[in-house]
Amino acid sequence: MGEFELIRHYFRQHSAESTPESVLLGVGDDAALLQPPAGESLVVTVDTLMAGAHFPQDAPAEEIGQRALRVNLSDLAAMGARPLWFTLALTLPEASEEWLRGFSRGLFAAAEEYGCTLVGGDTTRGPLSITVQAMGAVPTGLALRRDGASAGDYVLVTHTLGDSAGGLAVLQERLSKDPGDEVRTFLTERYWRPMPRLEAASRLTGIASAALDISDGLLADLGHICEASDLGAEIFVEDLPLSAALQAATDQTQAREWALTGGDDYELCFTVPESQMGELGMLIASGELQASVVGRMRAGSGVDCRLHGEPFATQSFATQQGYTHF
Repeated sequence: MGEFELIRHYFRQHSAESTPESVLLGVGDDAALLQPPAGESLVVTVDTLMAGAHFPQDAPAEEIGQRALRVNLSDLAAMGARPLWFTLALTLPEASEEWLRGFSRGLFAAAEEYGCTLVGGDTTRGPLSITVQAMGAVPTGLALRRDGASAGDYVLVTHTLGDSAGGLAVLQERLSKDPGDEVRTFLTERYWRPMPRLEAASRLTGIASAALDISDGLLADLGHICEASDLGAEIFVEDLPLSAALQAATDQTQAREWALTGGDDYELCFTVPESQMGELGMLIASGELQASVVGRMRAGSGVDCRLHGEPFATQSFATQQGYTHF
């Protein structure tokens, strides 16, 4: 199968079936023509996923397709944006129709779920890698950023942490005990299909002072808020939200380690001034938002962990800073 036939068969047809009015010209030309919404700012993010680094070499193609788009949409959520369009650059060792069928099925299932349209891209031969550029929109001046935190702000995270690292441990058969099929399924689902917290982000507008998504681990990513806001932070380890599945799969020490440094959770980490905690508490109490306080911003620099008030260190200095590419 040639490059243009590949694009036509697996990507252009799907894209054309659900093209919104904001796409003036989509897949098939030299570039796309797009119409951003009036009064809103364009938000653009891009991520590359490499086989062997960001997913196992023998990973199911459908799950790769799901994951590739979802992790990018999580970046849009971190900015408080809603998804609009995405582009895809696909590098393949061979044009396997079976692989392409599964990949495109997973990719477009995620695109349909989150209302995002493929508008262009590229294919080439080489080691398997997937680059997705996602674009969205946010009302001008209301984007969530990393640099707005103040000393005394509370640090919160959505849902639970460490599940994705637990899912990867399941896939790599690194668990020290067998937690059962239900737990394994839950954790691997959290790894393959992270949930972009788009609804949660939309409720944080005007409440959160800073935000990002947790891709490299809570320690590392909260460190980015600290650096951008010229502050330090403390994490209360006993308050880390851990799922029942993760606690069934491993001991408390490992669960906390994965929650702090495991990465790939794609939950939101955000800061909230004390004056806004009442409004936030009402959202949580009403079930509109699932979030937990895990720390507080302070003067200084860096991120310290404390367990019941005492200094707490992760298992090794190397993992204390979360995942790094180099």
